[in-house]
Amino acid sequence: MIEVLAALQPLVIGAVLIWSARVKLFSRHAAAIANRSALVRLIGQRRALPAYRVLGGIELTLGALLLLPPALRLEAIAATGLAVGFLAYLTYARRVAPTSSCGCLSAQSTPVSGRSLARAGLLVAAGALAGLAAGGWWTALAARPLAGAAVLLAELAAVVALSPELDAAWLLPLRRLRAQVTHPLRGGSGVPLLATVQQLQLSESYRRVAPLLRSDVREHWDDGDWRFVGHAALYQGRPVTAVFAVPLADPEPDAVRVAVVDDATGQTLLSLAGTPRPAGPRLAVVPA
Repeated sequence: MIEVLAALQPLVIGAVLIWSARVKLFSRHAAAIANRSALVRLIGQRRALPAYRVLGGIELTLGALLLLPPALRLEAIAATGLAVGFLAYLTYARRVAPTSSCGCLSAQSTPVSGRSLARAGLLVAAGALAGLAAGGWWTALAARPLAGAAVLLAELAAVVALSPELDAAWLLPLRRLRAQVTHPLRGGSGVPLLATVQQLQLSESYRRVAPLLRSDVREHWDDGDWRFVGHAALYQGRPVTAVFAVPLADPEPDAVRVAVVDDATGQTLLSLAGTPRPAGPRLAVVPA
């Protein structure tokens, strides 16, 4: 299996290099990318764009050589050397110009991060492994198509995952999808939790117990037409929970009620009601 893995590395490196060269050579934003990069600090602003273009030409040439037969060990050595150069440059950029853009795989302005360094390290390892290959990637794929395809997908997925500049293409859509599915700011009623919190913070009940509060929203749940929101609090030296009752159908802050409940005993130590509402939850007043 190690032979197949080694033989497939030129395909991985070549694909990454050609993708990177595409940005440097053909993007209309290449000049802006170069001027945002650490090349300006390293060689000056006048030389940054020409150097950026030359690097793109080197990447394109070496990427094509890695993808096309014959499979030469010298190509793997050159790829390893280029990857080591990438790693050194990114380390320099992060040290002397931490806000500069990587300018590696996308026109997206993204500072050099630990993920960028890890990606360069992955390419160094892939280049070193490619030097052990006895044949071309096409031979390896023909001999072990399923295993080869799995290796390629895993390595390319790792490159994408380690590329912050590509997050907008896959990570952000996944986060939006998760938000649409899980509704993290919503309870069962469909009313955003943020709206509930804003309503209770405008209420007289909240203002009266605000000095007792020791946390942000710790828990919340819906029960019928009401949403209950819990905050950690301290009342007369004892740990308590301030439970606010907020009507889901009534946006008025005066309708908010609050009860202060002892964490140890479950006893209601204090309750405050806003404007009386019919059919609302009854919060009993129990002397402290």
